[in-house]
Parts: sequence; C-alpha cells; structure tokens
Amino acid sequence: MILKPTHFLLFIFSISCFSQEFSVNGFVKDDKNAPIAYANVVVTENSEALKDIVTGTSTDENGAFTINNLKAGNYTFKVSFLGYKPNSITVEINEDTILKTIVLEENLEALDDVTVIAKRPTIKRLVDRLVFDVENSTLSNTNVLDVLKHTPGVLVHDGGITIKNATPTVYINDRKVHLSSNEIQQLLEGTSATNVKSIEVITNPPAKYEAEGGAVLNIKTSKNIIAGYNGSVFGNYKQGSEFPKYAMGTNHFFKTKKLSTYFNYSLNPREDFRHNNESLNFSDNTSWETDFKRRRKSANQNINANLDYDFNENNSLGFSANILMAPRKASKTNINSLTEVYNVSKVLDSTFNTSNNKVNETFNVAFNLDYIHKFKRAGEKLSVSLHYTDYDFSDFQDVNTGYFLPNNSTAFRNNKFQTYSSQEIKLNTGQVDYELPISASAHFEAGAKISNINSESILNQFAFENGVKTEDVQNSDTFLYDELNYAAYTSYSKDWEAWSLKSGLRVEFTNIEGTSISTNQKNDNDYVKFFPSFHILNKLNDNNAIYFNYNKRIHRPRYSQLNPFKYFLNDNAYTTGDPYLKPQIDNTFTLGYTLKNKYTFEVYYTFEKNPTYEIVFQDNDNYILKYINANIDSSISYGLDFTTYTEVLPRWNLYVLSSLFYYENQFFALESANELLSVDKWSVYAQIINYFSFLEDNSLTADVSYLHISPIAGGASLVSARSGFDVNLRKTLWNNRASVSIGVTDIFNTQNFTQTTRYLNQDVFFKSRMENRLFTFGFNYKFGNFRLRTNKKEIILDERDRLGNVAN
Repeated sequence: MILKPTHFLLFIFSISCFSQEFSVNGFVKDDKNAPIAYANVVVTENSEALKDIVTGTSTDENGAFTINNLKAGNYTFKVSFLGYKPNSITVEINEDTILKTIVLEENLEALDDVTVIAKRPTIKRLVDRLVFDVENSTLSNTNVLDVLKHTPGVLVHDGGITIKNATPTVYINDRKVHLSSNEIQQLLEGTSATNVKSIEVITNPPAKYEAEGGAVLNIKTSKNIIAGYNGSVFGNYKQGSEFPKYAMGTNHFFKTKKLSTYFNYSLNPREDFRHNNESLNFSDNTSWETDFKRRRKSANQNINANLDYDFNENNSLGFSANILMAPRKASKTNINSLTEVYNVSKVLDSTFNTSNNKVNETFNVAFNLDYIHKFKRAGEKLSVSLHYTDYDFSDFQDVNTGYFLPNNSTAFRNNKFQTYSSQEIKLNTGQVDYELPISASAHFEAGAKISNINSESILNQFAFENGVKTEDVQNSDTFLYDELNYAAYTSYSKDWEAWSLKSGLRVEFTNIEGTSISTNQKNDNDYVKFFPSFHILNKLNDNNAIYFNYNKRIHRPRYSQLNPFKYFLNDNAYTTGDPYLKPQIDNTFTLGYTLKNKYTFEVYYTFEKNPTYEIVFQDNDNYILKYINANIDSSISYGLDFTTYTEVLPRWNLYVLSSLFYYENQFFALESANELLSVDKWSVYAQIINYFSFLEDNSLTADVSYLHISPIAGGASLVSARSGFDVNLRKTLWNNRASVSIGVTDIFNTQNFTQTTRYLNQDVFFKSRMENRLFTFGFNYKFGNFRLRTNKKEIILDERDRLGNVAN
C-alpha cells in the first residue's frame, strides 16, 4: 500500500492534536469577593483509566492560579483552604481555558475550632519538663522575648532571663545558642514569634542535654507541612527617659516537597542611659562619693537561617547559621564620672573627674550541620550534628582623669591611658544521638559528643607621660585558653497507666590548659565528672499529679572570668579574672504537685559547690576598687514555688508565679586574710499577669502585669527590692494577618535597685538607675500562606490533648 501525501498530512495532524497540551487559568475568591492567596488547587483527570491526582498548585497573592501542560480531557479542579469549605468544578479541556471564578465559603465550624486554640496558650506537664504551647495564640503576634515574659517559671527583668534565680541555657530546636545572655536577649527580641510552636521549660535537664549550665529553655518552632511560602515583617519602638530603642526585622519560610528554608534578619539600633551612684567608706574613715553616667550606643544585627532537605522519608540533611554583627562604628560607650573625696572629718578634700570613651566590635558566626536517618522501625533514628563557632571581639578605650582641689576649676594633675583588648574564640563540636523505642511505652536514648575550644585574649595598655605614649608592660598580656571535652550519655524512659519515669547518666571528661604569656603562668587541669538525672511522675487521677526530679549539673567558668588581665575602668578601679577558677557543681532536688491541672506547687533544694561570682573588693591601703571573678565556697537555696495559668472569667485569664526561698552564700574575704563569711536572706518574688480579651472576635487584648522581687542575696552583697507594673494593648487586624501593640513598662519607675557590700573592712554602696520605664509600640504583618503551618487533623489532636494534662 502506498501512502499518499494527503494521508501523511492527515496522520501528522492527528498526532499533533492527540499530543497537544493546554493551559488553564483560574481565580479563587471568598464569599465576600476577596481573593484567597495560597489556596490549594488539586487537579484530577476523570477517566476510567486514571482517577488519580494529575497535578496541583496554589494561588498567588491575588488568588490567581495557572495549570500548564494538560492534555485534552475531562478534569476536576478541587480548591481548599484552611477555614473554608472546599469547592470543586469539572471542566472538559480541549483548548487553553479560563475557568469561572471558584468561590470558597467560610467554614464557620472549622473557624470555631481554630479560635478555641488561637486565643489562649496552654500548659502541659511532662515527666521532665513543662511545655508552654503558644502556636496560633495571641502571643504569636509578638517577638520571642515577649513570649518568654509570659512563660511559666521564667523571669525576664533587669537585662537578664532567669529560672529559679539562675540564668538558663537557651536552645532552639534542641540546638544550643552560643551567645552571651545580653546577645541572646537582643536575638530573641528581634525574632518574630510567628513560627514559635512551644517553649519547653526544663528546670532539671535530662542526660541528653549538656551538663553545662542550669535550667534549659528550648524554643520549638513549627514546621510547615504544605508547600508554599510565608513571611512577616515586624518592628518595635521603645522610648525611655533619655533615648529611643528600635528593633525591626523580617522572616521568611519557603517549602517544597523536599526542601524547607527559613531566614530571619533583625536590626536593633538603640541608645541606653544608666546613672549610678557609688559610696566607698575606707577603713581609715575617709570616703569617696562617685556620680557615674553611662551612655551606650549599639546596632546589633542578627541573621538566622535554616535549610532542611529530605532526600527521602528516612534521610534528611539540615544546615543552620546564626550570625551576630555589632560593627565598631555603631558600638560606642561614653562614661563620665565625678568622684568627691572626703577626709576623716567628712570634709571635701578633693575631686577627680574621669571620662572613658569606648568603641567595640563583635562578630559571632555559628554554623550547624545535621544529618538524621530514620530506621524502618517507627521512632528509631540516628542523628549526627557538627557545630562551628567563630567569636571575634575587640575593644578600645581612652580614659582621661583630672584631679582638682575643692573650689578650683584647674586640675593639679592629669592622667591618661588607653587600652586595646581583643578576644577570639573558636568552638568545634561533633555529636551523635541514637533513639530507640523499645515498646509503645518505653524509650532508650544514647549519644556521645566531643568539644574543642580555643581562646586567645590580648590586652595592650598604654600610658601617657608628658603626652608621650608608651606601652604599660605590667598591665599588658596575652592569655591562651584551650579546652577539650568528651561526653557520653544514656537515658531510659517508660510510661505506665499512671506513672512516667525517665532516668539517665552523663559522663564528661574535661582537659583545660590556660597560659599567661607575659608571666609564663600556666594552669593545666583535667577531671572526670558523672552527672545522673532522675525524673518520675505519678498521675493520681485525670486532674492531679505528683512528680520528683533530681539532677547534677556543672558550670564551667566563662573565658573572660579565667583571664588574669587587670582591665582598668579608671585610675582606681579594675576588673580581673583567675585562671585557677574551679567549675561549679550543682545538685538539685525538686518535689512538685499539680492540682486540678491548674495549680502547681514545687519544693526544691539546691547545693552549689564553688560558684563563681564577680565580687567587689576595696583595697583600703591603696584606695583601689577591684571587681574580682572568684570562687566562693558554696551556696545553698531552697524554697516553695507556686504557678497557675487559669481562666477567671471567659475573657479574663490569670497567670501567677511566686516563690518564697532562702539563699545563703559562703564566701572568702580576699581582702581580709581569706576569712570565710556568709550572706543569707529569705526572699520572695512574684509575678502576676492578667490577660483580657475584648470585642466579639477577641481581636483586642490587654496584658496587665506586676512583678515584685524582695531584697535578695548575691555573692557577698545584698540587693534591694524591685518591682514593676506593665500594661500592654494589642489589636489584630485583617483576619489575624497583622497586629499592632502599644504599652508602657515599669509605669511607676520602681525597678531600680541598690546593692550593699558591708562586712569586716568592706563598705561599698551602689545605686543603679536605668531606663526601665519605657513607652512601647510594635507591629507585625504576615504575608504568604501563613495559615498553612498546620492542618485540621493536628488541631483536633491539640484540642484532645487539652482534655488531658493541659492546664486551661
């Protein structure tokens, strides 16, 4: 048979028609004619041979979507979005097509479910920790530091974060944050809480966590399960009595089938003012009265980024970076102090005026690489983690002091010196963790970690004689510090019908070497420590539980505390460290009782051996004030804590944290033949926060809080009482897409304090006045598919959990 040209053309045309592909465009709106961004669009082919999903996409910001490469056929387009009833249309496709607008109707029943969860955080007590669930609550419109201010058992005040009167170690998704306490606060204040799932308060950490430090705060972020993008921009403004402070930033999350990425950037330009007064009474009855004013400018920048890639359902790789930058041009401090010297008759003898101008620079770069392998057995997995930190700090100060006779404006003597100092720290760690579910109710964990720390600190001090600059060799030095740590742990947990148990043991070997180059002073030390932990909980019934925790922890001295430099603040005051500092060892016992899933009572006892404090000592012979990092002999504390998070009325929730505790420090009087002395005090702290919601949709909320701390013992000193009264209003807008807040912290300006160090031949009084009273304004705007972090199934499970161990 001969194929004629016309037959050939018809054949080619039929193949072309058969294989031709078309595009489909559509729009999705709600029943109020508003576009729905990032709705899910699923396309199914309606044929006998194929009824599976062919393709899918999501709508853009304008509610539009496009599906390409569809062959001719009959298709169903199903559209869904959280909070709306799904809708679908069936269309015959044989050409490029524009669909009629697909309208989604609000699912009021589903929205009610979301509202129940969104309007109030919940608390859940586990055997070894307390979980504060804030996902989708009103707190998610704030920053992470604000969330911590409302977290049970956590106090945020006076520039620090404390749990049971101690600074906790902060983790994010079980990854330790290697920043100072001040840097952590700025990081958390510049991070939106939009993606925060929960805060875990672990007062007695189990063996999995490093033995270093006290309590642990683990910030858990939520993970999107639906592909798409969401982000937010946020900022706040605080006006103090002297200067403004700002924080602003943005975060972004993008997910595909295998890849998840997160990026956060924040900028914190601020100017802080502090006004202190200091009184020193020397043993010869002379005295000094100093008026001290400090103005500090900074503009820290934080970058946080995560990238997770799932090779398949059993293997994933994650990379994260945390970068803090505080450039020199934006980090300046000006200190001016006037000291009046009085003779034994309390008559003004002379004065000296000191100006200290400082600039510093900080770069802190940290990277994590994590690999997770999940075995076929459900819950069994192996995790490998590598960490690297490079910390670089440099500081320059120019100090000028003029000495004057009374009623004389011309100095009879001037003194000038300059100091250049720097510290570079490199930290490398490697860790492997293995988890094995032995049964549905029993779990085994084991792991090992190695850490290597290298630190180099340099101090160069220069004196000026007749305007000539010369190096002060006596006060210049280089200090090298190396630390190597090996750790291994094992842990076992089991749940019964009414009981839960978790126990573990961590073993750590540490080798340290410190060297002072100028003095050729070396300190080599190594030790092995065992750190057991034990947690047990008994559910007496559905509403009541009793629990007991014990663990042992270690606090190794900070690198700056080991540095033997004498860093002079002025002619008559300096700070210094001690390379022979011992690590602090803590043993903590806690007995707790939860009543009606609302009220928690805890009795605790802690013994601290060799704690390190910066203690102020006055040299009565040379009239010098020394701030010395030193081991004190021991500390003990015990007390009764009470917390509740409960509903008073349908629109009024109450959180109360209170503690009655005794604290005693035994310390060595370094300026008095190392005599062993003690300072002790019964103290109380209490925090009360009232949460009010207004309007029919609860979109207007108010937080009214009060904090009180009675006089407290610290090191060799007693610190006076402090209190603060705060009010904050927050309004969510545009269906929870945005929020604005306004408030005042420390309305009555009562958070300032005094510190008294008075024993034997020591008599120092210090009064601090900071910009505690602040007018605050904040905003948060979310864009993208920010509602798609979870699904209806998870909401139902969360709601069910609230019926169990959750305090409402």
